[in-house]
Amino acid sequence: MKKPSDHDALRLQSSFEHDMDIVQPFHLEASNLRGRLVRLDRVVDTILSKHAYPEPVAQLLAETITLGVTLASLLKYDGVFTLQLNGDGVVPMLVCDVTSQGAVRGYAQFRAEALASLVPDSQNPQWLRKLVGKGYLAFTVDQGEHTDRYQGIVELDGQGVADWARHYFNQSEQLDTGLSVMAMCVDGHWRSGALIVQKLPDQQPIAALRPSDDEEDDWRRVMLMLQSLTRDELLSAALPANQLLYRLFNEDGVRVFQRHDIYQGCRCSEAKILGVLRSLPYEEMVDMAIEGNVEVTCEFCSTLYAIALDRLNTP
Repeated sequence: MKKPSDHDALRLQSSFEHDMDIVQPFHLEASNLRGRLVRLDRVVDTILSKHAYPEPVAQLLAETITLGVTLASLLKYDGVFTLQLNGDGVVPMLVCDVTSQGAVRGYAQFRAEALASLVPDSQNPQWLRKLVGKGYLAFTVDQGEHTDRYQGIVELDGQGVADWARHYFNQSEQLDTGLSVMAMCVDGHWRSGALIVQKLPDQQPIAALRPSDDEEDDWRRVMLMLQSLTRDELLSAALPANQLLYRLFNEDGVRVFQRHDIYQGCRCSEAKILGVLRSLPYEEMVDMAIEGNVEVTCEFCSTLYAIALDRLNTP
């Protein structure tokens, strides 16, 4: 195995202004694998704090948001990446979208009465999985009206968010993928993270020069390291992101690249709400009005818009 040099260690331990709400791309040089380390703190906590979600729903949404950020970071696009989970359970929908600038938002739908009647079973690894039920995972890349939308869809197969994403890569992309997604709430504050590793295409020069047995050994070793990752390591603000990568993958010559900042941002506005309401029959708006205003609440950020009826009758 390649022994890391002091220079490698110093390079990976270099500090940044902050180490949360980021996507850190990396490449494992010896095994020719690429990856992303995602850590969310204020972003996921701000999104969840805008809704009074029961803890199981908040957990699922935190993991969905983290997966959305992770998948978006693997793509080159100019627009909006949307990840959506739909099922027939008590949590029938989870949605997250990520702009190419790094703005993230998300929300969940759940059946409150049905959820309240369930007995939580946090010791069962399939507990959260059962809340979604049978369904599918879909993602869409929308780059505007002049570019075709790209969509991928796959049925939910596995015990949780990470399994569902791996199933997509294995079935639709035929790309070997290792993925861990975690979230936790401590003292009312949510934090989440993800680590994904993928094989690069075979035509890459390094891969072409390596015997296939060595490639498989490299892959198994890296997957073992990924499986050893604990929640405390992934989500600890006291452990810098690059030190975590070095701790896991130093034998593979891990090289990091420019990281990307992630922030919470909703794209709702009064102008957009007004445009939607004006497209609906005015008589319906009159029936919906409360003291002369039509009230609309954004599902993503819970902002309440009160639009006066007389504004809906004017161009």
